[in-house]
Amino acid sequence: MSETLIALKDAVASGTAPGPALRLALARIDDPAALRRAGRALTGLTDPAGDLRPARVAVVAGCTVGAFEPMLRAGLVAAGALPEIVTAPYGAFDLTLATGGFDPASDVVSCLLDASYFLPDDLDHAEPGTAAEHLTQRLAHLGGLVTAALATTHATVVLHTVPLPGNVRDGVLSLRARGELTRLWYRLNLGLLELAETSAQIEVVDLAGLLADAAAPARDDRLHSYADLPYTDAALSVLAREVRRIAQARLGLSKKVLALDLDNTLWGGVLGEVGAEGVALGGLYPGKAYKELQRAARRLRDQGVVLVLASKNDEEPVRRALLEHPEAALRPDDFSVLVVNWDSKSANLTRAAGSLGLGLASVVFMDDSPFERGEVEAQLPEVAVVDAGGDPAGLVTALLRHGWFDVPELTGTDRKRPELYRARSLRSDFSGGFASTEDYLKALDLRVAVEPATRFTAARVAQLAARTNQFNLTGVRFDEAATVAMLTDPAYLVASVSVRDRFGDEGVVGAAWVEKDTDVWHVRNLVLSCRVLGRGVEFAVAGWLARQAREAAVPRLTGAFVPSAKNAVAAAFWEKAGFVPAGDEGFEFAPADMPDPTPSWVEVTSGGSTEEDA
Repeated sequence: MSETLIALKDAVASGTAPGPALRLALARIDDPAALRRAGRALTGLTDPAGDLRPARVAVVAGCTVGAFEPMLRAGLVAAGALPEIVTAPYGAFDLTLATGGFDPASDVVSCLLDASYFLPDDLDHAEPGTAAEHLTQRLAHLGGLVTAALATTHATVVLHTVPLPGNVRDGVLSLRARGELTRLWYRLNLGLLELAETSAQIEVVDLAGLLADAAAPARDDRLHSYADLPYTDAALSVLAREVRRIAQARLGLSKKVLALDLDNTLWGGVLGEVGAEGVALGGLYPGKAYKELQRAARRLRDQGVVLVLASKNDEEPVRRALLEHPEAALRPDDFSVLVVNWDSKSANLTRAAGSLGLGLASVVFMDDSPFERGEVEAQLPEVAVVDAGGDPAGLVTALLRHGWFDVPELTGTDRKRPELYRARSLRSDFSGGFASTEDYLKALDLRVAVEPATRFTAARVAQLAARTNQFNLTGVRFDEAATVAMLTDPAYLVASVSVRDRFGDEGVVGAAWVEKDTDVWHVRNLVLSCRVLGRGVEFAVAGWLARQAREAAVPRLTGAFVPSAKNAVAAAFWEKAGFVPAGDEGFEFAPADMPDPTPSWVEVTSGGSTEEDA
């Protein structure tokens, strides 16, 4: 930890953001005290190179926040964000929420709740059931405050369940009455969890349940009495981790690919030495633990995580073992890419990411070998590496604990993503048999559907805004709340872009947000999944926008390009689409006079699939 802390301090002092390897080391810190020190060391962090995603976080607490702010800062930096955290004044919880007394441009508003916020001062320990109405009223009051806050911001408001203090519970002597109080408290926490169902902008962390799972004490009586601090550092670190996971998902910083080693990771033993019959898989420990990891990976795949098999082995025996072993939960077709050979793991991960059309920063790699993990960390520092060594019983926890793959909402196309990326690999093989790129594109039978977004596609469109970095023209990331508001506002047009070809349906792969003035339409942003770049889809979108403007008798269509560290691929888009420089407005196009930029090999249709991935 000392080396990590020194490196973090050096980064802050030099005015540079921590690199991927240092952020991964930061993410691995479990000790609450070390996490607190790391967060404090990161105070004043700057990022002139733009490597981190800006994140505005407001902390609103009905109690003393303690070490929560530095812990949250450390977690956000580890996730790839540049946090700006502002804590509301002590004692102003209700007022801050009721009046929107926080930055309305916040990405996340994290609320710290204490049991004293809900418990009556005069709780009757002999008949605690008399507190039922009071608890109901306090929950309703909180719900009203959150509703008021949502009216002022598009931020995600994060609440949490509240542990019942042991001295309150144990102060009730009647066992039946104690059980009644416990039931009332569970009902309160259920009500808190149900608040998330009232708005897509509300997330609720089950802190009470997480503390039980983590075996972390919720309260230190001395600190509570001395400083009105209701939670220990251990409890605050659990909450900070969950808020970080929510912010990470909202900011589009989640991973997409899980690359898995095989020997002593997905099964016990070395296939080349013991054969398929001799590997430990299923049955009793340790085979049971390896099968549980395969099942966990399969569940991730079913929710949209792209699986890659990266193993130093001969491919044919691996395929045969995965097909024939009766305990295997993963089969060859469950992997979108198989890189099974004797090349270095870093070379194979690079090859796999290239075939998927994804950046290495989207990859999580799990391997039992310290050598292989070290080689990948040295050559590909942007890849998140998970240690699969040690006791196999901890494999699933090691994979899932960081929340690498969390998303705000699971869309229909998220679940189809692995098959979509398998189709991408097939397209790559198909392209080898044509004399020219245009011949290949014509043979793809490419159909692009551009249409106004709907409430059903808004979540997917917002997901694209958050997660797309390469073809992202302005970097303006309209979230779901902002996008939904635009759908019914005549001053805006939000379009979704779907693609299909001979290999299958890609789903919603792009979106455009347009502000409509009387005599000019401004394209505030246009994003497109990197998976469909190079097919002319972006020019078909430009053509569709031009036709919409022409039909509305709008003489000018404008667009801008704001360079970032990752969007150089889109730098010349407007000029290639026929737009011309227009001073401060960036680029402009006269729909009535300029030629349609839609490529000849693209058929633009109305309708299409409703969702997909960046």
